[in-house]
Amino acid sequence: MFAFTDADECRTIKPCNMTCHNFDGGYNCSCPHGYEGDGKKDGSGCFLKEKPKKDPVVVIALGITISFLFLLILTLLLCWVQKHRTLRQLRAKWFEQNGGFLLLERLSEPQRQCYEIIKIFKEVELMKATNNFHRSRILGHVGQGVVYKGILPNNQIVAIKKSRMGGADWRQVKDFINEMVVLSQINNRNVVKLLGCCLETEAPILVYEFVSNGNLYDRIDPSKNATPLPWEKRLSIAAETAEAVSYLHSVASIPIIHRDIKSSNILLDNNDKAKLSDFGASRLVPLDETHVSTIVRGTPGYMDPEYLQTGMNTSAVSSLFGVMSLLCWDEVG
Repeated sequence: MFAFTDADECRTIKPCNMTCHNFDGGYNCSCPHGYEGDGKKDGSGCFLKEKPKKDPVVVIALGITISFLFLLILTLLLCWVQKHRTLRQLRAKWFEQNGGFLLLERLSEPQRQCYEIIKIFKEVELMKATNNFHRSRILGHVGQGVVYKGILPNNQIVAIKKSRMGGADWRQVKDFINEMVVLSQINNRNVVKLLGCCLETEAPILVYEFVSNGNLYDRIDPSKNATPLPWEKRLSIAAETAEAVSYLHSVASIPIIHRDIKSSNILLDNNDKAKLSDFGASRLVPLDETHVSTIVRGTPGYMDPEYLQTGMNTSAVSSLFGVMSLLCWDEVG
């Protein structure tokens, strides 16, 4: 017998154009990926696959679409940049008009170092704190403004008063900044604490400590509360309000005349402790003046008749006329 020995055609006759696979009794030719044909030299061999020709209409349409999208995105981006640039310029303008630089100067004075510095908030901070000043965050309306409940990033709950008035002249701005500085120094348990402000809006926004139990007006309104406020608490609230007014008139570094003491401006905490609020109508009294003569401000019915007639406020006692009148509000009114 004779042993059969396979001949390697791939090496001897080299029949394939590119790839040759030898096996017992024969061989096989193939083309690599991306090529077509039988791979044989005496056959069709191997040649590149032809890419399908693209429809020129489709190519043109695709090019126009991509160009349009690019221009649209570029336009939107430029508009966004311009909008934010304009907003930054507007905020800077309002910050200056509202006395921001004057406030920074006043806060940097050496004598201010012993007091807690009020914070100057950015508008975006207060927008986030109030969910963009959403109506569900409204706590109430006071004077010419709306008070919102805000939650700061450190989870501190605050009351944010947004005024509806703006465009004050420079003298009013200076008075406002002076009041801000003075109010920031007030540290009395019966006066709502001013925590900071935002001056980069058309009208300044003030940030106060949050007092959780509403105002006295709602607390003694029989249509809102079926249970009358006990006389002991009424007397305590009146005494605490009197203490706050006495502090403002006699202890504060510059005496402050509130000029609008009424039940809706007296807030109550969880223990029904009184805190005097809303200094929008207040007047600072220079230390060398013995009385204040101003245009009468306040709410009739809560005001001292003498002050209502003469415009003169000479002592803390006269300002408490309205506070004492609210003790019997829901009994006779």
